[in-house]
Amino acid sequence: MRPKPGDGERELGIQYSAFNISIPPVSSPTFLLTPVGSSGDVHPFVGIGKALADRGHDVVIATSEPFRDLIEKAGLRFIAGITREEYDEIMADPDLWHPRKGLKLVLRSVGSHLRGAYDRLTEICDPETTVLVGHSLAFAARVFEETHKVRAATIHLAPPAFRSLISPMAHAPGKDMGRLPMWLKRATMAMVDRLLIDPHIVPGLNALRRDLGLAPVSRPFKDWIHSPRLTLGLFPSWFCEPQPDWPKTVRLTGFPLFDEDDQHAASPELETFLEAGDPPIVFTPGSAHRYAGQFFAAAIDATTHLQRRALLLTRYAEQLPEVLPSHVRHESYVPLGRLLPRCAAIVHHGGIGTTAQGFAAGIPQLTWPLGFDQPDNSTRLKRLGVGGWVVPRQFTGSRVAAALQRLLTDESVARSCRRWQARMAEDDPVRDTCELLEGLAAGD
Repeated sequence: MRPKPGDGERELGIQYSAFNISIPPVSSPTFLLTPVGSSGDVHPFVGIGKALADRGHDVVIATSEPFRDLIEKAGLRFIAGITREEYDEIMADPDLWHPRKGLKLVLRSVGSHLRGAYDRLTEICDPETTVLVGHSLAFAARVFEETHKVRAATIHLAPPAFRSLISPMAHAPGKDMGRLPMWLKRATMAMVDRLLIDPHIVPGLNALRRDLGLAPVSRPFKDWIHSPRLTLGLFPSWFCEPQPDWPKTVRLTGFPLFDEDDQHAASPELETFLEAGDPPIVFTPGSAHRYAGQFFAAAIDATTHLQRRALLLTRYAEQLPEVLPSHVRHESYVPLGRLLPRCAAIVHHGGIGTTAQGFAAGIPQLTWPLGFDQPDNSTRLKRLGVGGWVVPRQFTGSRVAAALQRLLTDESVARSCRRWQARMAEDDPVRDTCELLEGLAAGD
């Protein structure tokens, strides 16, 4: 997808020649997609897979067992990765929601399943006919790409997957490292890798590589996670401008927005609630969060103070009071693409999928950023004029109410919401992603 003139954006070409790769076209390719993570990670791959299938391609998604029904209802073939019990064990661990311990837990889980994931790819992937499309954490797919020279692409859902010394990610909301001396930025990134990241993934990764006759890697998040053939960022360039020190194989396509809208009908009770008063404020800590009692208590307190209606979204009702105030309603799951245009604002964890849906609905966003990409996404929301944040240790009803009051009454926020909503409507990210993957299959 070409940047629009005047945006100050850079076009990044797919430079196969730089890697001396000759890729003949694949006849009747099978696209094998390998998302890793929770619903926010899997949804974009399902949306892309469904679009590829609609374009006449064979599509297989290999991921965690809990997503079998979602994928099969979308008309796609499913291959199980980790079991439901293994997935639930990870999601039930309180450390997952800790700013530092969460990444450690995820990397250890990925490392422990590397060999099984690689063996599964060996069984199901035909290098002659398969196009392998891996998630940022699909390390087994990257290794398989190296050993079998299969046509492959890496998909990153959020900007922090791309390292940049020119414009570093925000590790805490609003913390801009861009003005630091270059040597300090370089040293900080190296320290983060060597102390906080590499110890939890590199030993398992290099043990597999050694058994396969591959050279060891260090600091895999620096460069190695990006496929040398094609790397896609599923966010628009106005959300994060491409940087000169990103890999040259990067293309940005935009937010894909798939959220199971075709598989969930709104309940009559929810319709009655939405029609019964002013647009509510939506509160969601993320689809997999099981320890958000503080978040929901602050939500109820804040909306009571503001005299606004609230809609609380969580599959884990034990986090909520047994009896909710009359202005508050709970739903287990509602597709945000259908819900948010009927709401006044959304308060959420700062995940990239929820962030994208907020842009599409044109409403203000207040975040409760914990870790992973959430602090960086939150920083970008504020920079683009549509949101703000309250950090977890300060997430009280009074602070949330004050932040929401500012967002809901500031006309400049409303203008920014309308501006980026209009930009969202201009593009077709799923189509552009499919065309790039088809080009990879064709050897373009």
